[in-house]
Amino acid sequence: MAYQAISLDIDGAIARITLNRPDSANAMDMQMMEELLDVAISLDEDNSIRAVAITGNGRFFCAGGDLASFAKVGDGLPAFLKKATNVLHGAITRFARMRKPVVTVINGPAAGAGFSLAIMSDYTLAAESVKFTMAYTGAGLTPDGSGSYYLPRLVGEKRARELMMTNRTLSAAEALEWGMINEVASDENLGAAADKILTRLAAGPTQAFGTVKELLMSSATSSLETQLEHESRGISGSAHTADGLEGIDAFVNKRKAEFTGN
Repeated sequence: MAYQAISLDIDGAIARITLNRPDSANAMDMQMMEELLDVAISLDEDNSIRAVAITGNGRFFCAGGDLASFAKVGDGLPAFLKKATNVLHGAITRFARMRKPVVTVINGPAAGAGFSLAIMSDYTLAAESVKFTMAYTGAGLTPDGSGSYYLPRLVGEKRARELMMTNRTLSAAEALEWGMINEVASDENLGAAADKILTRLAAGPTQAFGTVKELLMSSATSSLETQLEHESRGISGSAHTADGLEGIDAFVNKRKAEFTGN
């Protein structure tokens, strides 16, 4: 697929996705959602990719859904939103469950579905000037894009309710304090900070990272005994991988491990 609403740049083992509707605050229309689903599947299937970044072009990261385009649908809007969320949620699922780490690099304001997209990643890095707001209920709507799944797990249910019902705006510093993001960088150093974490993750044991993601996902609903079984099978499976054997050998022989992602 030739992308228009997003762009994709691949540099070695790192894939960088950029939301590319800067004149519309990178708001998500159907085309962007379809392209996000396509690129998520493509990268999920590409074993040469070992880290994925998502950022925005221009002043915004993402202002959420493109309400102007939604309004043009007219009486068919409820059915349209079922289709649109089905596409967006397919993309979110692929990003969440792909074995390689996903980093969201928040370059500007993140609202609505942009907020949800920002926090669904394995690592969230934000510029210090960034603002976050859920925004949905301000338009008489409700969260999508995984916001109602991740937000209460990150900040607790009471704070999640507050953010969803009052549309309180959080600064990057507040988001970091609340445990919603991992790191804040100065606006001018955001790119360098992103490169640093992406390079580190892309050089890591990709299969082990994937199992970590699976374990954290299952821990939300598993009993202790079930989760212990997941852990047992996970670490045993890691011992079958080239990176697992390399990591053990490097530790025993007091050298730096050289992981290949296999």
